[in-house]
Amino acid sequence: MTGKLPRRDLTRAIAEARQGIMMLNTQAETGRVDLTYLRRRTEKFTALLDDLESELKEAQAQTRLAALYEASHDLGTTLDLQTVLEQVMDSVVELTRAERGFVMLLNDDGELEYRVARNLDQEAIASGDFAVSRTITRQVVDRDEPILTTNAAEDPRFAQQKSVVVHNLRSIMATPLRALGRVIGVVYVDNRVRQSMFTKDDLMVLDAFAQQAAIAIENARLFTTTDQQLARRVEELRRLRLIDRRLSETLDLDKVMQITLEWAARVTGARSASIGLRDDNDDEEESEDAAFNVVAHYNPDGALPSGALDRETWDARHPLAGRVLKSGKPVHMNLNGAWYLGIPLTRERRTIGIIALAKDSAFDADAEEVEFVIRLANRAAVIIENARLYKAVIAAKQATDEFVSVASHELKTPMVSIRGYADMMTQGLAGEVTDQQKRFLSIIARNVQRLEAIVSDLTDVSRIETGHIYIEIGQVDVEDVIEQTRDSTLTQIEERGHTLIINMPPDLPYVKADPKRVMQVMNNLVSNAYKYTPDGGTLTISCRRLRDDGDWVEIAVSDTGVGMSEEELKNLGRKFWRADNEHVTAQKGTGLGFAITKSLIELMEGKLSVKSEVGVGSTFAFALPVA
Repeated sequence: MTGKLPRRDLTRAIAEARQGIMMLNTQAETGRVDLTYLRRRTEKFTALLDDLESELKEAQAQTRLAALYEASHDLGTTLDLQTVLEQVMDSVVELTRAERGFVMLLNDDGELEYRVARNLDQEAIASGDFAVSRTITRQVVDRDEPILTTNAAEDPRFAQQKSVVVHNLRSIMATPLRALGRVIGVVYVDNRVRQSMFTKDDLMVLDAFAQQAAIAIENARLFTTTDQQLARRVEELRRLRLIDRRLSETLDLDKVMQITLEWAARVTGARSASIGLRDDNDDEEESEDAAFNVVAHYNPDGALPSGALDRETWDARHPLAGRVLKSGKPVHMNLNGAWYLGIPLTRERRTIGIIALAKDSAFDADAEEVEFVIRLANRAAVIIENARLYKAVIAAKQATDEFVSVASHELKTPMVSIRGYADMMTQGLAGEVTDQQKRFLSIIARNVQRLEAIVSDLTDVSRIETGHIYIEIGQVDVEDVIEQTRDSTLTQIEERGHTLIINMPPDLPYVKADPKRVMQVMNNLVSNAYKYTPDGGTLTISCRRLRDDGDWVEIAVSDTGVGMSEEELKNLGRKFWRADNEHVTAQKGTGLGFAITKSLIELMEGKLSVKSEVGVGSTFAFALPVA
């Protein structure tokens, strides 16, 4: 027969074969067998058997392909390594119908490790039954080729191997797991009872599946490794975030250094830790003259630092400090029988200090813990430098406050004396005074009054900044405040030819504020209005009740003065700042009035708003809560 019959013809041929067999049976029963007919039928029977065998092989191949597709399809459902290995093993046993199956992966030392084992019933095999041919698995790895033996005990390649003899191994198949161009492991199946259990076709199917399985295993391994690295990184970031939060909560230099040392020692297991900081005034380059003062220690066990850490000052000649200073990198070394790790505190490419950690055993210079401390040191360097600057600013501010306090006190005594003697002379108690002398005495009195105002402003600013200003909240009659403000400023307003307009609605409620401070705010605002408005302008004081976001009374002081630009409004409230305007600079003032006003309104829990336009005028409004 020259070719395989189509399925329909094969069915007809089987029917014909049955008829022929019946015919031959009949001839045999009668004893009259036609030899020519018998020969023709035998030939047809043989051809039919060949076709049936081919059909069977094709069906088996299709079954294998279907099973291979199904097994490969299942591999993509997870990236958990152990689950993938178990899926691979179960699929291998099902595909090969092996008695036992093993998946082995190469470890970092190049040795094969059992990762999963199954029997025909897909049950896990106990480690004591891990009896396989190490020779075969090793050859598969070394040669990167699959191996098939129908009877290992009689195969000249393996018959003399101890594992084959001892465990009485028979049918064996093994194939490499290949991923990314390299062998990562072996799939091994066997049957210890039956010979010729596996065929070359079985080996081809196993090898094809192994290639898909290797990719799935490698992806799961990479995912697991990446996931573990990500988990470690997330944990590190969590730690750093916690440390950052603790460091950011304070600018106390001592506390910042203790937090840094505590974490550095805890993470690395150091028995002691110290920080040496460069002198604030040390501008030397990294040389033998560079000195670091040891300013902080941390010792979990309570013992004092030993060896290199008990000195009060390190310099470039110190073994640890010198090498850190020279390299600008972490240094690991043994000193006096103990191991030390020096990590630079670097700020803007300059080493501002050193963290020194000590313990009885060597540090792992490549460990993640050391990398963590390096990142911690980078963060701490910024906070430490900021804390040092903050400490310097606070010291300077305290010195300024002390100076203002002393200067104010010392100025008040001569001013009182000058004012008293000027009043006595004006009243003629020291003899007759001419008109010209009276004018001179009047000038003296006005300048003393101006000095008193300046000293008062300086004192208020100092008290506000140090938190020593006294605010006494009570009920304040807004109408009474406006009346007193008008009475105290009307003379100056009229001297400049201004018109004062007051818009006061009836029955305004009392507000919750400090009466004296409200008067101070109003005098400052009205004073600025009449000073920074050219002669002949209009000043307006308006009051109204607001019920937006609470219950408030708003007082607004408007003028038709020089006004301010957007840029000038941004600077408004800065101490000692005055607008660069010819009319403004011609007026007497310190640039402190509005800064004080703004602070007082905030201290009384009020709200302030400013609107201004150059050449049109300004409106300063503040709102206080209803009592």
